[in-house]
Amino acid sequence: MATNVNHSDVIVVGAGPAGYIAAIRCAQLGFDTVCIDNWKDKKGSAALGGTCINAGCIPSKALLDSSDLYDTVKSGLANKGIKVAGIELDLPAMISHKDQVISRLTDKIALLFKSNGIKTIHGSAKLLDGKRVEIKSVNGPEATQTISSDNIILAAGSSPINISTAPTDGEFIVDSTDALNFSSVPKTLGIIGAGIVGCELGSIWRRLGSKVILLEAQEEFLTIADRDIAREACRQYQAQGLDIRLGCRVMSAKKTSKHISLQYEDTDGNHRLQLDRLIVAVGRKPNSGNLFAPEADLLLDENGFVHIDEQGMTNLPGVYAIGDLCQGPMLAHKGIEEGMLVAENIAGKEFKLDYRLIPSVIYTEPEIAWVGQTEQALRAAGEDINIGVFPFDANSRALVMDKHPGLVKIIANAQTDRVLGVHIVGTRASELIAEAVLAMEFSASSEDLARTIHAHPTLAESVHEAALAVDHRALHIPH
Repeated sequence: MATNVNHSDVIVVGAGPAGYIAAIRCAQLGFDTVCIDNWKDKKGSAALGGTCINAGCIPSKALLDSSDLYDTVKSGLANKGIKVAGIELDLPAMISHKDQVISRLTDKIALLFKSNGIKTIHGSAKLLDGKRVEIKSVNGPEATQTISSDNIILAAGSSPINISTAPTDGEFIVDSTDALNFSSVPKTLGIIGAGIVGCELGSIWRRLGSKVILLEAQEEFLTIADRDIAREACRQYQAQGLDIRLGCRVMSAKKTSKHISLQYEDTDGNHRLQLDRLIVAVGRKPNSGNLFAPEADLLLDENGFVHIDEQGMTNLPGVYAIGDLCQGPMLAHKGIEEGMLVAENIAGKEFKLDYRLIPSVIYTEPEIAWVGQTEQALRAAGEDINIGVFPFDANSRALVMDKHPGLVKIIANAQTDRVLGVHIVGTRASELIAEAVLAMEFSASSEDLARTIHAHPTLAESVHEAALAVDHRALHIPH
């Protein structure tokens, strides 16, 4: 990896999805680009890709896919005339497959960096004044160097939030990263937090044999999602065996000689649980704490997020911030687009990002996906709306796949018919939502979707039927 660099056109701090995309696009635009990253893999070697590829999005999806296959083969094929006996779980092999996927992707990013002429430095970076960055080596003897740049892009990502009532130890009480590397399936698994991460991790270990208890502080399930979608998802998760407990405040959790003893309270009083493992999944915080020296005078908000303008620039000219360091949903695809935004703006090109049209996905089964506004938000704002809903159990492809729980919900303005929000709970919702994002990007109406020919039989026909339902003319459900 390159180490002898004094000046560069662009310095990118962080090689997660936001950072590595920013670096690649800057290099494509002709800038001499350096990317600094401090991630180490399980073997202690430098690895590009950040949290998303190494310890978040990709490994969790690999285990979600593998655990879904295991669960389906174990209990979901008999009604299709397929009998399977002697099914065994090989957890180490499953974890190894996950690690192989990670390795292939990190190697691919390294190849992309090489092909685009991007210099990489494995080290810990700190922003100094005067558009300078101090880099400390994280391998071998500590060494420090300082490089300057015309443009600096901060993409240092985020970390799991710790809570004092359940301090993590990396083995029995763990964060979302360590929860992807259990050496055995815990008999009883507690998860603090029933948000996106909590639901995905709970789904993985429930399928593999754990009794999973999710403890959520909110009184309602998945408050970020549309209420109809959240209620349907909660029903499906509970039917699968996830024990979801709402309105719970965890008072303490500590490791005893044999178990984890957890105490929580709700409206019914105090309760105790004995658990084999506990995952803390209460959210993430921006990695801004050691990112800059005081004299750099970088502006943060009260929650540690870096303040930026519409072009991604901080309060310091020529210094940008993207991804989880900034306000907004902590989603890889949001960071990717911000990386593109900043690179294009550095090159003097016009690039705008519509934050209203960033899709969100929960990769459970059924999956949950949405884009735009929820019904409750629109009604609270006094918006006059029409709604179309179509259930997957009226979709022929979903029935053939035996994946028919869920629904598609489309919300449109009552006067203009412009689509304001699309919300899906159902199999492959993560793929179906792309049609909705594209439609809304072009300001489509529900009638536009209703007049679009969809292949038969496909899951996408559920989107078509939901659009027809906005005008009360769905074809495959009774009125």
